[in-house]
Amino acid sequence: REHLPLTVLAHEDKMSKVPRDTLYESVKQVLAGSKDKPRKFLETVELQVSLKNYDPQKDKRFSGTIKLKHIPRPRISVCVFGDQQHCDEAKANNIPFMTVDDLKKLNKAKKAVRKLSKKYNAFLASESLIKQIPRLLGPGLNKAGKFPTLITHSENMAAKVNDVKATIKFQMKKVLCLGVAVGNVSMSEDELAGNVHLAINFLVSLLKKNWQNVRALYIKSTMGKPQRLY
Repeated sequence: REHLPLTVLAHEDKMSKVPRDTLYESVKQVLAGSKDKPRKFLETVELQVSLKNYDPQKDKRFSGTIKLKHIPRPRISVCVFGDQQHCDEAKANNIPFMTVDDLKKLNKAKKAVRKLSKKYNAFLASESLIKQIPRLLGPGLNKAGKFPTLITHSENMAAKVNDVKATIKFQMKKVLCLGVAVGNVSMSEDELAGNVHLAINFLVSLLKKNWQNVRALYIKSTMGKPQRLY
């Protein structure tokens, strides 16, 4: 350990607040709880965070996205705003899509845009369309935190949709607690623990004083008991 470069040691210290045993024990409890009381739907596992030494009014509100190794919620829906080529590709892959004309028909109506933003969890857009979104739809999608992600013609659409499904967002609002989906109860212990580990690391890197801003961390399934990690 003495011979390790400082950056590695710093990274280890940043991470060592949630011991591996604690992480795996909590993951085990969450998964066991869902097997004891099976539900008729796939329960999501959420990382719940309580912050401290933060003033949401004064301190800069953080926001960041990270792609997890395993898709937390496989059933979330993604819609493509596409040019002709992307619409054809979406059709071939059974991915929901909308053309420029479909978007024009919404006529910037707030109600229609709100309905669209509730219908899908995320959006992708072709390069020729992405610049037109504010003009076509107004600020609705942006306000909902669902502004489309760019998709180019060199990217595989099905893979890109999976990338979007695997991406989670940490966003500081006006309160000191936040929750974000990091997995589901059909995952293996290793998959879920890997996702939780990545999510915690990333969250701590976003915070001004890193671990000094974390009051508590829990994971829980939709209907299960919370398990404390920190």
